[in-house]
Amino acid sequence: MTACRVSVLMPCHNASETLQETLLTIRNQSYGDYELLIVNDGSTDATASILRNAAGDDPRIRVLEPGRMGLVAALNLGLAEAKGELVARMDADDRMRPERLYRQVIAMDRDPTLDLVASRVHLFPEEEIQAGLRTYVHWQNRCLTPHDHRHEIYWESPLAHPSVMFRRSTVMALGGYRNGDFPEDYDLWLRMVAAGCRIRKLPEVLLEWRNRSKRLTWIDPRYRRQAFDQLRAHYLAGDRRLHGGRDVIIVGAGRRTRQRVQQLLEYGFRVAAWVDVDPRRIGQVIQGAPVITLSDLPSWQGARALPPFMLCYVTNHGARDTIQHQLEAMGFTKGRDWLMVG
Repeated sequence: MTACRVSVLMPCHNASETLQETLLTIRNQSYGDYELLIVNDGSTDATASILRNAAGDDPRIRVLEPGRMGLVAALNLGLAEAKGELVARMDADDRMRPERLYRQVIAMDRDPTLDLVASRVHLFPEEEIQAGLRTYVHWQNRCLTPHDHRHEIYWESPLAHPSVMFRRSTVMALGGYRNGDFPEDYDLWLRMVAAGCRIRKLPEVLLEWRNRSKRLTWIDPRYRRQAFDQLRAHYLAGDRRLHGGRDVIIVGAGRRTRQRVQQLLEYGFRVAAWVDVDPRRIGQVIQGAPVITLSDLPSWQGARALPPFMLCYVTNHGARDTIQHQLEAMGFTKGRDWLMVG
């Protein structure tokens, strides 16, 4: 196949149940200057047969058959083989809306400073969506601008992996996907933000994101809570906003919060104070730092040459919104003075 503008990169493993439907939505794109680069990751069902038939019908489809190698290796193989300057990720059980590639290419062309553009997503099938996942996607769909992604990155992964299109050169310069005891997509977004890359999400829903009980998010140990916490701590430790002599204050003083903060402290940080709403904890000293109330923060700031930087270890969406409103009312600015940590 000759050069093309976009490489749609789709690893798949035993995807025969949904693959034909997914392929149809890709072939129905209004934008045609793409290759569909599929890495068959050692499938043992009818996936290989479906792919052979599809490639015979459409010269834009290119299938790699490396054998079983795992998702991260399959992604990196695809990146190395991709012919397009833009890479659009896709999973073999999701559905593209017809304008997806066109809208994302236009966005990248209009703003050459963008390194990645994603889209809002729609979850399906409706009957399998639980409240927690619905809340997460509602939050994710609100993260649109580069500012949003930079300041929300430690709360949760703000992007649905199969919704993104990125500049291949940017991701290759960062070393591609990393393999380890962590989610490979969230690690890449964190690396991109740390490197100063600009990430934007289009307000349109361009991907239908299938919720399945066998999705790696639910069954792979790389996606367990501890893996996310360790990954956040690693990148937080390198975030320049936590350096420069500012006191680090933790909002939250419960046992689970302290366990998660411990991962950050192992990088050499010291907590100057803990903020809590439980009156029984106010006035206590934890690991050498006092427990104070949220209303104590302005006086704490006024007594020091540099303002503190607050990390809000809050997992409940309602509590998160309440704390955000209180901090803003006190004159603290997200990103400059505080960040939410999921």
